[in-house]
Amino acid sequence: GPSSSEGAGKVSLLKKVPALKDGDFTLAECTAILLYLSRKYNTPDHWYPSDIQQRARVDEYLSWHHANIRANAPKTMWIKVLIPLFTGQPLPSEKLQEVMEGLSTSLKQFEERFLQDKAFIIGSEISLADLVAIVELMQPVGVGCDIFEDRPRLREWRRRVEDAVGKELFFQAHEMILNIKELSNIQIDPQLKEQLAPVLMKMLK
Repeated sequence: GPSSSEGAGKVSLLKKVPALKDGDFTLAECTAILLYLSRKYNTPDHWYPSDIQQRARVDEYLSWHHANIRANAPKTMWIKVLIPLFTGQPLPSEKLQEVMEGLSTSLKQFEERFLQDKAFIIGSEISLADLVAIVELMQPVGVGCDIFEDRPRLREWRRRVEDAVGKELFFQAHEMILNIKELSNIQIDPQLKEQLAPVLMKMLK
């Protein structure tokens, strides 16, 4: 998301996080960062396959993801925790219902178009596509919207991702998301509230 800090502007011209600074090189956008790191550190082939068609499948999912899963899943966290925290007022339940309906449509497409009967998104091994997908889909879980409960195919895919990453690392990576409700108890600086409240509201439009 956007950041108003001076430091963010030095790392990312877009003044957005996440952003990467590697020596004199800076890079914004999470997908670009993941691809850069996988190439620089010569990660195992299954993460971003050298096979041109398998790699294209990862790219296909990443392109679809932003306008579908990412367009809906994080909004559950904004609606249930972040916007009430910064505005001091809960949003109407209809807003969450609208987002959950959009997410349900995306999840149906995810299962039928990408996951199908495969272990992972592009086949028998985990890839960057699975990592990008799971981090978004854990956000509704963190605010009490268990999207896996009534979707056995999706639930089994999540279990395989956990096993492939390692359960300890998986839950360590998602610790902040899974404990996001604890933010409701913190005190926010009034000036920061004034700055961020309209930004968060705009993100829901």
